[in-house]
Amino acid sequence: MRRPMVAGNWKMHGTCDSVADLVEDLANQVFPSGVDVAVFPTSLHLGFVVECLEDLPVSVGAQNCAHEAGPGALTGEISPAQLVDAGCKLVLVGHSERRQIMGESNELLVRKFAAAQASGLTPVLCIGETLEQRDAGKTLEVVGQQLDSVIEELGIGAFVNAVIAYEPVWAIGTGLTASPQQAQEVHAAIRAQLAKENSEVAQGVRLLYGGSVKAANAAELFGMPDIDGGLIGGASLNADEFGAIVRAAGN
Repeated sequence: MRRPMVAGNWKMHGTCDSVADLVEDLANQVFPSGVDVAVFPTSLHLGFVVECLEDLPVSVGAQNCAHEAGPGALTGEISPAQLVDAGCKLVLVGHSERRQIMGESNELLVRKFAAAQASGLTPVLCIGETLEQRDAGKTLEVVGQQLDSVIEELGIGAFVNAVIAYEPVWAIGTGLTASPQQAQEVHAAIRAQLAKENSEVAQGVRLLYGGSVKAANAAELFGMPDIDGGLIGGASLNADEFGAIVRAAGN
């Protein structure tokens, strides 16, 4: 049985004061014991959040990492080893904003994925299609290619210690949400693609849905057989809303 997971991606939000308030509010939430909870603050606030959540059942992850595991001459980058040293447990790899806006290629993201694992981080691989690709009927092709880039280079075993987040680009921050049936169709296809390589790995890997998840729609989405939780954007900046989403995953 896969253990549900709900992760909050804070993106480029937060000041020292607002992050302190958010962490305090999170500490007052009642999270079900059967759900893994994680938050992804900005790199600037990682150390503070790790320290504040030290006694709570909430893991801290980074939103990005360098493609080299250890130290080196990469000005402005943060290595996976440094993230581990700061107390991080996870890292996002391939979020659509990194792919679309920063131009990160599948090849670069595979290197980040491998560097993260080599350092002891659990990568959360984000995959998803644009609205144009969905309208053209290419959703499964695009998602499949993004997934294949990792499988072909690192092997199916790389997903023993990884999480996959399906985030349709057209539903991120837009208020639009894939219907539970639309999301389940893609999640089932992802799991089937993994199962072609190794059924045991496929059944064990957690598949999260991300794309305007809210407390109001979380329970229906998480009720789908291949949706194991969510990667939450804007709603994770409100502790009460985030707590309600986590509790929906626990039910």
